[in-house]
Amino acid sequence: MRYLNTTPDAATDYQVEKRERIIKYGQDAELKALSIAWRDKIIERKYMYNASWLGRPIIQLPTDTLALQEIIWAVKPDLIIETGVAHGGSIIFSASMLQLLGHGHVVGIDIDIRPHNRAAIETHPMAHRISLIEGSSVDADIVKKVHDMAAGKKVLVMLDSNHAHDHVLAELNAYASLVSVGSYCIVFDTVVEDYPDESMWSDRPWKKGDNPKTAVHEWLGSHPEFEIDQTIQEQILVTAAPDGFLLRVK
Repeated sequence: MRYLNTTPDAATDYQVEKRERIIKYGQDAELKALSIAWRDKIIERKYMYNASWLGRPIIQLPTDTLALQEIIWAVKPDLIIETGVAHGGSIIFSASMLQLLGHGHVVGIDIDIRPHNRAAIETHPMAHRISLIEGSSVDADIVKKVHDMAAGKKVLVMLDSNHAHDHVLAELNAYASLVSVGSYCIVFDTVVEDYPDESMWSDRPWKKGDNPKTAVHEWLGSHPEFEIDQTIQEQILVTAAPDGFLLRVK
C-alpha cells in the first residue's frame, strides 16, 4: 500500500498506530457507509459553502482542506496549478501554505474571474504568491503559458473547474504531465458519480456517467505513472474527491 507519511518526525509508535488505523478504516464497511451518508446529507445542504480561508469563501469540505494541508506540507511544491478560482478561497489557502513553507507560487486559471473576486485576491496579504489567468484552462495558449511557468519546478495540480467528463479529461491531458514524481494531481468533485440524487446537478453540464470520476478512470487506463492514493480518502473518510487523489509514482 502506497502511503504519504505526513508526520515523519513523529514518534515511531504514533506513525505505526496511525497507519494501522487508516488501514482499518478502509476495511470498515459500516464506518465508510456512515461517512458517505453524512457526506451526501451535508452536500445536499450546501455545507461546503459555509467555510472560508483567511477571509475568502473556500467552497470545500473541511476534511478535504485538511488533506490538502497535509499534502502541500509533505510535498513542498514550488508551483501549485489550480483550475477553478471562484471566490478565491482555495487559491488563498494554497498561497498561505506556501508562505509557511517559505517558497512557492500558485497559478489560478478560470474562464470567468469576476471583478470583485479578482480585486479581493489581488489585494489579499497572500497576493504576492498568486498569479491569475482568465480564460479556458484547456486553451492551447494558456496551457503553454502554464507549462512555461512550471519548467524546472516541483509541481502539484488541483483540478476544480468545469466538472464535465470531456473537460476534466482535457485538463488531465494538459496538466498532469507537469506533476512531479511523489506529488499529486487532485481532481475534485468526483463525488458527482457517486451522489444518489442526480437532481443536484440538473442545472450543470455534468451528471452521473459524465463527470470528473469517469474522466479519471478513463485517463488512468493509459497513464500507469499515476495511481489513486486510497489512503487519503480512507484517512479523512468524508471527501468530495473519492478516487481523485492521484499520486505520481513514476
